[in-house]
Amino acid sequence: MVDRLRPVWAEIDVDAARRNAEILKGMVGSSALCAVVKADGYGHGAVPMARAALAGGAEWLAVALVEEGALLREVGIDVPILLLSEPPVDAMEEAVARRLVPTVYTHAGVQALKRVVAAEDVSPVDVHLKVDTGMHRVGADPAEAVSLATAIAADPRLRLGALWTHLAVADGSGPADIEFTRTQLDRFGLVLDDLTTAALRPPLIHVANSAGSIAFPAARLDMVRCGIALYGLCPTPELATQLSQATGGGRVEPVMSLRAEVSFVRWLDKGERPSYGRRRPLAERSIVATVPIGYADGMPRRLFDTGVEVLIGGVRRPLAGVVTMDHILVDCGQAGVPPVTVGDEVVLIGRQGREEITATEWADRLGTINYEVICGIGPRVPRVLVNGDGLTGDSADHEIGAA
Repeated sequence: MVDRLRPVWAEIDVDAARRNAEILKGMVGSSALCAVVKADGYGHGAVPMARAALAGGAEWLAVALVEEGALLREVGIDVPILLLSEPPVDAMEEAVARRLVPTVYTHAGVQALKRVVAAEDVSPVDVHLKVDTGMHRVGADPAEAVSLATAIAADPRLRLGALWTHLAVADGSGPADIEFTRTQLDRFGLVLDDLTTAALRPPLIHVANSAGSIAFPAARLDMVRCGIALYGLCPTPELATQLSQATGGGRVEPVMSLRAEVSFVRWLDKGERPSYGRRRPLAERSIVATVPIGYADGMPRRLFDTGVEVLIGGVRRPLAGVVTMDHILVDCGQAGVPPVTVGDEVVLIGRQGREEITATEWADRLGTINYEVICGIGPRVPRVLVNGDGLTGDSADHEIGAA
């Protein structure tokens, strides 16, 4: 274990990410796998997650920001890196210089890109055109697709490399969600027909995120963009079942676990009310353990109200009071079942013995999604890489610092 000044860390199983990529690649077959490593690899560390995904069969990477793509280039990663949003005008030059693949969906974006390539001695730059088929976040109006594709094709320094869209409710299992996903696929097909008629059909077509890749095999097309599944989480239990069915029993494994150590223990009498607000009396005379992690680290304060538990000694134990900025208090009950002492490992997310607490459990309690839970683990929690031999460039487990 890497020495650290505060006994709190997020353990990142690099080989689990590689195995997850292998499972996803096996599921999608001839479709290329694009590993989404934006937001610092969903809080896991973009560089080790990118390397693990590539080792597991990914051929592309995707990020949200030019800065994120630049970081991957700086460590020597040389595969195609897709920018999922149109870069700001002022960022186009850096995107081209870093050999990133820009997404565009406005004429202003195309014109900015044209100005950059006109000023630079570059090979033809691949451009991915995104259309809005119903997500209504970013993307060109379908009626504008041919015009934008024509503007791209008119410049010999640009090449229309792909047409793509994003599915809004591919993770939904209800009839309305399934129907809307099919509507999006139909709208996308009409745009593709228009480009084909105009002799502008690009060589690459992609629409599917993790959920779309699992639930809608017809959406896999030439490439899929998998994010959350790469990190071992499925958007819904139904999709986890579908993934297992599609892969003959395969399942993705959580890559991150959140761990700490007990820093202080004390006996408190029945009826004492620990922490801010003195919200809840202890039901019995109990050992209360202090753990040095709090809402500043990504453990939301309202978890106390949801009845969240942590693992100490392989036993689920409830919080004794509200989450504070830097600490939680854990009600460990009477001594000897088993006893709790300073230095004992505490698992907040992950497995200990036969018990497991998942990011999805937190999400369900908080009324959110597991994406938000893992992305919310704060920057002062060191990420410690394990099982990374041959994937991270180091032969031993090591710490990569704050995410």
